[in-house]
Amino acid sequence: MNIGVGLDASLRLTPDQETELSWRAARMGYTSLWTPAGAGYDFFQLCLHRWHASRAMVEQGLMTGTAVYPVEVLSPLAFATSAATASELTGGHFILGIGSGGVYRDAYQGRFGSAVPVIALMRDYLTIIKALLHGDEVDYHGKTTSLQGARVRLGGSRLPPPTPVYLAGLGPQMLRLGGELADGVSLNWCSPDQVAWSRQMVAEGAKKAGRDPSAVQMSEYIRICVDDDVQVARHAYVRAMMGYALGQTVPSERERGLGYRGHFERMGFTEDLLRLDDMRRRGASEEQLIHAFPDELALKVGYFGPAGGAFEAFQDLAQGLDTAIVRVVAARPTLESTLAVMEACRPDGEGQ
Repeated sequence: MNIGVGLDASLRLTPDQETELSWRAARMGYTSLWTPAGAGYDFFQLCLHRWHASRAMVEQGLMTGTAVYPVEVLSPLAFATSAATASELTGGHFILGIGSGGVYRDAYQGRFGSAVPVIALMRDYLTIIKALLHGDEVDYHGKTTSLQGARVRLGGSRLPPPTPVYLAGLGPQMLRLGGELADGVSLNWCSPDQVAWSRQMVAEGAKKAGRDPSAVQMSEYIRICVDDDVQVARHAYVRAMMGYALGQTVPSERERGLGYRGHFERMGFTEDLLRLDDMRRRGASEEQLIHAFPDELALKVGYFGPAGGAFEAFQDLAQGLDTAIVRVVAARPTLESTLAVMEACRPDGEGQ
């Protein structure tokens, strides 16, 4: 199993700090550097910056990747050209991870006057992007997206280098689609049992397409937050988790079965989340929700607490993965808090 590290915008890193953490990650034995999409830096350029910085310790540089970039942000052609460029400049050390983002939400669907079929949208994106990254000329007319006469060439004539495309998946249909078409599947906030179930769904999709299920890589962000003050670590971790488990607003009945809310309910936490929804309807503050959030749910899919327990918890949660990614949650707004997580889970074992 490979162990990567995930650094996001919540850490508020400067370019110089990104450089430092990238070469430190390489020195600690991490094999990859990952970033989610969001407001702020351009994430293709950020991957290039991190790869270049990691070369101070590893000659070829660490693998870098986006996990994940929501498709509502870019067209398939824009994804393919950016990914091909990143892969070319890193010597093939780039993975493109895409996901449906918030397309399933009522607010997004309402923009179009009719429902956007999310699985069909992701099928169209995967099909087009993979064909473009293979250097094919694409004439494609899908249910949600079309492209005619497009091709990606670098320097006017060169084919793009091999660039794996990962699909973010939580529900059975998306996981099966990943098994059918993607090079890998990106998971998030999973218990070990949920990882095993996800593998089964991916295998079903792969077999349906005549593919070897073991050829589809499985990666996951595993949130880790460490601090000697357990309550400080808990507060930061739960605050990071609530936006996923609960959503930004109380979900509609339809939304409860979709996205992250559906994911957490499948893991058996429906009643806990409904209780927190009731608190939100009555005007509970963020602090009250954090206080009421069940530790059992929080620790089933990640870790908060003293640094000494982090790596063992991470290993338990990483069962069944090909790449387990330490997604850093900083207990305090300091570079030292970020480094503490990286040290606690460093693959070379020196932090344990």
